[in-house]
Amino acid sequence: MSRPRILYVSDLAYPARGRRYCDEDVFLTSRLRAEFDLALCHPLDAAALMDGFDAVVVRNSGPVLNHREAYDAFRARAAAGGIPVYNQLTGRADMAGKQYLLDLTAAGYPVIPTVDRAADLPRLPAAEEYVVKPKLGADSIGLRFLPYCSLAAALEEAPPGSMLVQPRIPFRYEVSFYFVDRDFQYALYAPRPDRRWELEPYAAGPEDLEFARRFVDWNTVDHGIQRVDACRAPSGELLLVELEDLNPYLSLDLLPAADRDAFVVAFAASLHRLLGRRA
Repeated sequence: MSRPRILYVSDLAYPARGRRYCDEDVFLTSRLRAEFDLALCHPLDAAALMDGFDAVVVRNSGPVLNHREAYDAFRARAAAGGIPVYNQLTGRADMAGKQYLLDLTAAGYPVIPTVDRAADLPRLPAAEEYVVKPKLGADSIGLRFLPYCSLAAALEEAPPGSMLVQPRIPFRYEVSFYFVDRDFQYALYAPRPDRRWELEPYAAGPEDLEFARRFVDWNTVDHGIQRVDACRAPSGELLLVELEDLNPYLSLDLLPAADRDAFVVAFAASLHRLLGRRA
């Protein structure tokens, strides 16, 4: 029997700060080839090539805003052709922009408080500085730190509803929880707040996992990899920073070999489940 054919999408040359996308995807594709016939392509080529494959895996493809039209065309073609995409394109977190931060704030989830209108600024807790960033931003593009007195002007000079405002929290550290489908795999944290990508293994306790699973369960991704990014607030609780459900970087090079191998096994099994559902 022929093996499943996977089109693996990655921008190997994307200059990510503190990360090497190419190393991670070279490693993953080298391991996935044991079970799949696999070809690697740039995000701008995915729509034109996808018809010859059983599924498309979108991994370290860089910020979508760098090629928005091509990404929208890719999604439309995948939907029209019934081609499975991994991550599943039903995500409602970063895959759809950052509206989810407003939605989760309104729903009372443990997330950094977020607003997008000048009229709602008084709802934010007091802080020395505030973060202003595009609702469709990624990779810190367009992010600014401003005092409270400048926030209304920053919102008014932008298209309505296009910018988010959050308090800049003096957190103790950042921690990320990594899931395949809805199964927890591992956690990493940055003990130094000023060095986001200098990560170390993190022993996630039951309360940590309960926190992270709330967001994975809230999201509508049954097949895919999700990264729940959180910060430890000064008072001790975790607050969501970001729910990455499009192309989360995995920092696999920082894991012990056994944990890295276990992730690959879970990733391959998830792809088989995705393809089995299509069959």
